[in-house]
Amino acid sequence: MSAQLLANIVIGLALVGFLAWHQATWQYLDPARIWRAPLVMAVVGIVVLAQSTATIGTTDVVFLGIEALVSVGLGLAMGSLTRFRTVGTPDDKGRTLQSRTGTAGAVLWIVLIVVRIGIDVLGGHLGAHLLSSTGAILLMLAINRAARALVVDQRIPSRASGMMVR
Repeated sequence: MSAQLLANIVIGLALVGFLAWHQATWQYLDPARIWRAPLVMAVVGIVVLAQSTATIGTTDVVFLGIEALVSVGLGLAMGSLTRFRTVGTPDDKGRTLQSRTGTAGAVLWIVLIVVRIGIDVLGGHLGAHLLSSTGAILLMLAINRAARALVVDQRIPSRASGMMVR
């Protein structure tokens, strides 16, 4: 097992574990920050891909496109599953709005990873070797997070409402 592959596995599992936990538990929501994680992951992913010595072929582009569509679809689903609540006691930053996607969101993370691994294996057999790079993984996670953020941003309830919103 190469050091690159081991690093990819560790980074991927840590990030997915953190994001699954984050989605399953109530977290204070800062509407101004929901785009930060997708932006950072996208920038890092693009930089890592740009530094890659691998040649990008047609097969890579096709499989990255398929994976991007899956990432967007699951991100939109995660955003639509997001629940909101307003709590009476603000956190240290004065936020009272919380959100989570619950168990269904965590299950969608598992689906995303299983599909991603399947696409990676199939693509690898067909000559798409860029799929297993850290840059491609981060870029696909960024696309997923951005699709979720797009839906959540549109669904954030008004501050005046203290009710649970679907």
